Amino acid sequence: MVLLLAMNKRATFSIYIYPSFRGLQALCVPAGYRYRRVLAESVILAALKSPRERENLVRTMVQDQLKELLESKESEHLEFKEAKNSYEFEDLVKYCVAIANEKGGRFVLGISDKLPRKIVGSHAFPDVDQTKASVSDRLHLRVDAQVIQHSDGRVVVFDVPSRPIGMPIHYKGAYWMRSGESLVPMTPDQLKRIFEESGPDFSAEIAKNATFADLAPAAIARFREMWKRKSGNRLLDSVTDTQLLTDAELLVDGAVTYGALILFGSGKALGRHLAQAEVVFEYRSSEASIQFQQRKEFREGFFLFDDELWKTINLRNDVQHYQEGLFVWDIQTVNEKVVREAILNAVSHRDYRLNGSVFVRQYPKKIEIVSPGGFPPGITPENILLRQSPRNRRIAEAFARCGLVERSGQGADRMFEECIKESKPRPDFAGTDDYQVSLTLKGEVQNPRFLTFLQQVTQEGLGPFTTQDFLVLDSVQREEPVPLALKDRLGFLKDRGIIELTGRGRGAKPILSRRFYAFLGKKGVYTRTRGLDRGTNKALLLQHVESFRQEGSRLQDLLQVLPQLTRDQVQKLLGELKKERRIHLKGKANAARWYPEDTRSEVTPNPKK
Repeated sequence: MVLLLAMNKRATFSIYIYPSFRGLQALCVPAGYRYRRVLAESVILAALKSPRERENLVRTMVQDQLKELLESKESEHLEFKEAKNSYEFEDLVKYCVAIANEKGGRFVLGISDKLPRKIVGSHAFPDVDQTKASVSDRLHLRVDAQVIQHSDGRVVVFDVPSRPIGMPIHYKGAYWMRSGESLVPMTPDQLKRIFEESGPDFSAEIAKNATFADLAPAAIARFREMWKRKSGNRLLDSVTDTQLLTDAELLVDGAVTYGALILFGSGKALGRHLAQAEVVFEYRSSEASIQFQQRKEFREGFFLFDDELWKTINLRNDVQHYQEGLFVWDIQTVNEKVVREAILNAVSHRDYRLNGSVFVRQYPKKIEIVSPGGFPPGITPENILLRQSPRNRRIAEAFARCGLVERSGQGADRMFEECIKESKPRPDFAGTDDYQVSLTLKGEVQNPRFLTFLQQVTQEGLGPFTTQDFLVLDSVQREEPVPLALKDRLGFLKDRGIIELTGRGRGAKPILSRRFYAFLGKKGVYTRTRGLDRGTNKALLLQHVESFRQEGSRLQDLLQVLPQLTRDQVQKLLGELKKERRIHLKGKANAARWYPEDTRSEVTPNPKK
């Protein structure tokens, strides 16, 4: 149960109650107003005792929400579509893009778009969780959705967050926005204003004294081919190199930008104009080794050396072999997707105003990538999956155009997801400070059975899964707390039978479901983690007491049966079992022992044991 204290458009406060975190955002965003993500401080967990009271409050909340929608006017933050029978997924994605570019809002299906507004009901997107996941996956935005059942029909509400600062959202190459009743691409001036939100873009600045002759034709040709393959636009073959780079905003009025030099510059040109635009590779045979065994310097345009850099890394890339039943896995220590993504991030996000190179240091079991300059403003290791702010937007957009990244500024999602899929440690930014970003990628597989678990889940068609879903599953299998920002995914995973929730209310804890613990060969772990249930906890204590009925059970031993509980919690459970006449206590202090009730007259305590 979620209790939400929210301020409405009249600057007064209202209390909303909802049975879960899912769709919570839709409850607190006034229609027609800019989307505001609910902060953790605004949310209070509460459990109401009466099911009827809960039901009535939820019904009232839903009615209030529908009333507010019916009274709202359409705007750049709110769009209505009747969609009685169906709605095109592509159009849904485009509207989500447009709403995100306008700093967020709602997209509503099943309500008429003409005043006076009526509920007409919509059959579009019957599996709204799958639709939400598909939209989020394409846009790399955490789009939420909820279904509201009404006597007049089904209403579907999509809640779209704001784009990141300085980063417009695009879909299939177009930056969509609302224009009256239609969707149109954003103008260059509008895009420029957005790009300028997070400060000046070094990669967009003109490189003084640099000329087009400083750019390598081979690098431009490769960029052209990759852009054509990604976009499917064969007309790119017919434009000149100059026009190609102008269209990519890497030339400005014929002048060469620093972004163009970094991506396409010859070695000599970079030496003259931007010597710090260099990637240095080192291999060291052990983590304790100070001396490197191999060193290569790549001082030329990115499109000239990125494949060679990967081939150099891959020469010492060991393969880890695992077999679990019918599943056979060959896992490379260094994951190509993850490492390439990390290098792309280092090139597009480093601070080129600082001297120093990007260093890629390879060890037998890990890779370290260090780049000059700390995180861009507003980015931390804790929010890196939620916020993106590319320091060099022209470079990031060029990578997006040719398919090296899904969208400019993204990459952390892919790295985290791939590491979790291979049961490797998550990317580690522990060495990052104000002067450098330090990323460590460890290559050893931690839990081979978790690999087969994820494969089994995929084969059963329980997905599709977002990066957030993988993060939740990883936290659960590690028996770590699920971060507050990810708890809205628990309902999705529970509905698919992948996790269970033990306990009640605020103390509820997610665990892998019984059958998946069995699949992983961890039935005992399931029993232990499931033990958060009070009845199960008491049964475990009683089982232990029964097993040691002759010598008796010390409190110290019983505490080990339920390590997740405090001493007081275990003693309360023992007290309940005593009141139920199932166990009894003999002796005092260190000599105290617990026995099954039926041994009261048969056994005397032996303190020496």
